[in-house]
Amino acid sequence: MSMRGKATILLVIVNFFWGLSYIFMKMGLDTLQTFNLVALRCSIAFFVAGFIFYKYLFNINLKTLISSAILGFLLFSVFSFVTFGLSMTKASNAGFLLSLTIVFVPIIQSILLRSLPSLPIRIGLLITISGIGVMTLNRTFSLNPGDLLCILSALAYAIHILVIEKVTKRHEALTIGILQLGFAGVIAFIMSFIFETPSLPSTANSWLAILGLAILCSAFGFICQAVAQKYTSPTQTSLMFSLEPIFAALLAVIILGESFGLKDTIGAMIIISGVLIATLASQHPYKETT
Repeated sequence: MSMRGKATILLVIVNFFWGLSYIFMKMGLDTLQTFNLVALRCSIAFFVAGFIFYKYLFNINLKTLISSAILGFLLFSVFSFVTFGLSMTKASNAGFLLSLTIVFVPIIQSILLRSLPSLPIRIGLLITISGIGVMTLNRTFSLNPGDLLCILSALAYAIHILVIEKVTKRHEALTIGILQLGFAGVIAFIMSFIFETPSLPSTANSWLAILGLAILCSAFGFICQAVAQKYTSPTQTSLMFSLEPIFAALLAVIILGESFGLKDTIGAMIIISGVLIATLASQHPYKETT
């Protein structure tokens, strides 16, 4: 199997754990405040990943630290927006709104590169956007504050994807993947001490949520993302992320008992169709404009 194929499989596994992260965040919010939860999630993930891959933390230079700090701030923004959003919307709804990342990535990249996605990519994006709309918009075509925060999280995540794609071309991916978690944790702790009353989890469910978020969804997820992105394009990576809400919705139904009706099912099928069309596109996802 090619490295691109292995990277694709790895991203599918990562997205399953990220689908599970919405369940863990809902569980954690029962006893922890938002910045506190984000701080514990990132800090534990940093120490776990750093312990396992400690050799990658040798010979760190100033440029690596600066790049990691930028990514850490973006990661903190992603986690904070979506965690605040989850306190005001369903886990399944948040998962599909985070799928807007697949829209923001090619839009931002096309602006920066003054280029357009290829026709198959554009068709796939339009189909996927339609599926997201079917699942998340209500009859008045309005979004609640929680939905809006999830959209902001998707925008921050799109920027994170593009930045990490550039950074991992110049620095060791695992080193960047570990350090960004540490910086995100530090920023979250500072915010928690300013705006909240930091504490440790007080129940078994809270500890399960934090450890799941830290080890599976953060330490494993974001380090594997950094590695996999070396062998995929940003657009292909973001399209794979549209599988995340499918996992999130299924797990929300099974674990949290959330409803998932006919409209949700139709939207999910449309999203999957869009992903398949886009990911089966050519190896040259962009064409130059005149």
